[in-house]
Amino acid sequence: MSENSVYKVIELIGTSPDSWESAAQNAIQSADKSLRGLRIGEVTKLDMKIEDGKIVAYRAKVSLSFKYEI
Repeated sequence: MSENSVYKVIELIGTSPDSWESAAQNAIQSADKSLRGLRIGEVTKLDMKIEDGKIVAYRAKVSLSFKYEI
């Protein structure tokens, strides 16, 4: 018999002064501190903060799924 599972999806925005990859990693590391069973991460949007014509922060919007425990 197969196991039925339910997963919850949340969105987080990670930031980094270095790269979009670091921004996504920061979101995942923060989520991992309070959520158990992270399963899938999907970067849904990339953008950046600009000040005085320079990039000062990279931002990655990440959808993360984890097993929903009842």
